[in-house]
Amino acid sequence: MPSIHKKNTRRNHELVIARFLDQFRDRGIHTITSDEILSFLTKATQGNKQTTKRNRYACLKALFNFIRNTSHPELHNPCDSSILKKLFKNPPKPRWPIFEKETVDEIIFRTENSRNRLILELMARGGMRIGEVLKLKPFDVDGQRLILENPRSGREAETVFIPQKVAERLRQYIRHKAIDPTSRIFPITYAAGLAVVKKAGKLVGVNLRPHDLRRHAATYASRAGTPIEIVSKVILRHANLSTTQRYLGKVSDAEALRWIDNLHG
Repeated sequence: MPSIHKKNTRRNHELVIARFLDQFRDRGIHTITSDEILSFLTKATQGNKQTTKRNRYACLKALFNFIRNTSHPELHNPCDSSILKKLFKNPPKPRWPIFEKETVDEIIFRTENSRNRLILELMARGGMRIGEVLKLKPFDVDGQRLILENPRSGREAETVFIPQKVAERLRQYIRHKAIDPTSRIFPITYAAGLAVVKKAGKLVGVNLRPHDLRRHAATYASRAGTPIEIVSKVILRHANLSTTQRYLGKVSDAEALRWIDNLHG
């Protein structure tokens, strides 16, 4: 899939540069103004999404920077105007819902199927991705530690730490189902796993997605006073803190005041 995206990006860049050259081929590069760039991009991106508009603007900006860096150091990049930056800025990132502990607890407690409840708990209590949960084997379970082989990070292995009660229920489930040590604990498809999460959310009237539970694990830990390094390296297993910070929910005024009162009595 990434290779397809790269091919599409390259094709789009080639298209916008070709159209730009057709229009400005006979012009001196120094004479092209910001207003002309705006006019060109407005026509070239008519009807496109904001992401496409941004990409085409970024392509032209990179072209002028390349010319300046390689042959015309005195060149002013006409794409650097404030109006262009504003019109062709990145679209706002969607805000992920952050569910409170009470909501997540209710979702889990109202899920009666033992398999489905364990799947939800491993994501909400252990910060696991749904794909990681579905790959688990009894051989990977070591007390409260779950060993993930060939994780997404590219490391040889990662360790997930889960609460003792969840670990006990997981071991009981494995014993009760007599699951072979090398077989998957939850032998269902990814689509079936998504359906489990979706159905669980409907029990309490919310649109629940698997990553909502992983984000909850991080946000709840952070707001309970867990150091950000633990949230990042242990719960989410991120390579850097900046990635973790995007997971954490926005703090409301009421919550901020509650923390201030807790800190200062």
